[in-house]
Amino acid sequence: MPLIKDGLQVTDSWIFLTDEEALPDTGDVLVSLARWQAEKDKILSAGRFVAVRLESDQSPELLEQDLRHLSLVALNFPSFGDGRAYSYARILRERYDFKGEVRAVGNVLFDQIQLMRRCGFDAFEVTSETALKSLSRNKSADVKVYYQPTADGEKTASSLRRRLLDSHKELGYGKAS
Repeated sequence: MPLIKDGLQVTDSWIFLTDEEALPDTGDVLVSLARWQAEKDKILSAGRFVAVRLESDQSPELLEQDLRHLSLVALNFPSFGDGRAYSYARILRERYDFKGEVRAVGNVLFDQIQLMRRCGFDAFEVTSETALKSLSRNKSADVKVYYQPTADGEKTASSLRRRLLDSHKELGYGKAS
């Protein structure tokens, strides 16, 4: 599947292993939460980079004690209407200060990528041909002011409005003469 990072399609160096596949001798591996919990010591003993994939019903709180061992957390979007992974990305970035890659996998749509970025995602596994075509044309959203605060630290419309009102007060606008 194509992987998008920094707006470019890149080669994915991670090996996604099903729960039944043997661990390869070399290479960085991406495993399910169940496999991680069952084989953590074995996986870590190989001295490789490790990643865990969380399904939409698996909170990153389940990885809280293990995040220091992980280079990547993949969050699954099973359908476009299931937005739990947005919250999970924010939890990883804001509560746990996770500095590794946060990857969106599953049903990743072009229209959602900007919000995914704002929530803390920095890589996108894209399977939709429509999304790939839009990304290849280097389309980006024109939204510059946001209503919701997120992990990216961008100012919200309410904070910008408050700052504007404060500056008007300082300049004496709105006072009766």
